[in-house]
Amino acid sequence: MQYSNVKLSITEKKIIETYKVFAKGLADYLGESCEVILHSLEDLDHSVIEIIHGYHSGRSIGAPITDLALAFLENNQKNSDRHFLTYFSKSKTGQPLKSCTISIQGDKNRIIGLLCINYYLNTPFFSVINSFLPQPGIETAKTFTENYVENSDDLIRASVEMAKEKVFNDSSITVANRNKEIINFLYEKGIFNLKDAVVKIAAILSISKNTVYMHIRNRPRK
Repeated sequence: MQYSNVKLSITEKKIIETYKVFAKGLADYLGESCEVILHSLEDLDHSVIEIIHGYHSGRSIGAPITDLALAFLENNQKNSDRHFLTYFSKSKTGQPLKSCTISIQGDKNRIIGLLCINYYLNTPFFSVINSFLPQPGIETAKTFTENYVENSDDLIRASVEMAKEKVFNDSSITVANRNKEIINFLYEKGIFNLKDAVVKIAAILSISKNTVYMHIRNRPRK
């Protein structure tokens, strides 16, 4: 059976729209050597609804679906368990690519879109390395501290230790205000969204949970 346009429901259209942000984030993470394309199957003749780093292939929003993507969809109708395909290919200018086509599912698990990734293997090695290293003076390349833990208790403890280090090393914060500033730091980091965070943080800081609640209520509003 030949694959044809898919009439999307309102919910399915919203699903496709959410992938636009995902596509942009993925392309930003992988760098300029990677082209990321989002297809909606509502109009195969103009299926590209988002494309990042499209200068590689010369395509833009409104471009049609590819023959390989159509073949992927046809094969999926015969083998519905195959939701992605990773492969090597060449661009129309002969550049080697490592590509991946991933299905986006809607109601009743039918395919409503495709997320396609093309990594240009001829990209100079120094460009690849630079894309994964912080660049001085670039705001988006800030280095952040992130705690990778096995459970929420470890996350709370690690966050408290981080807050204490920051507060204790700030000479402008008096001893009497340290707990207040620690609570404020943890609040800004969203730690109190974790289950029983107030009780657990109170125990770590050797203060009452009412004191924690007081510092949360009295924290400066922005």
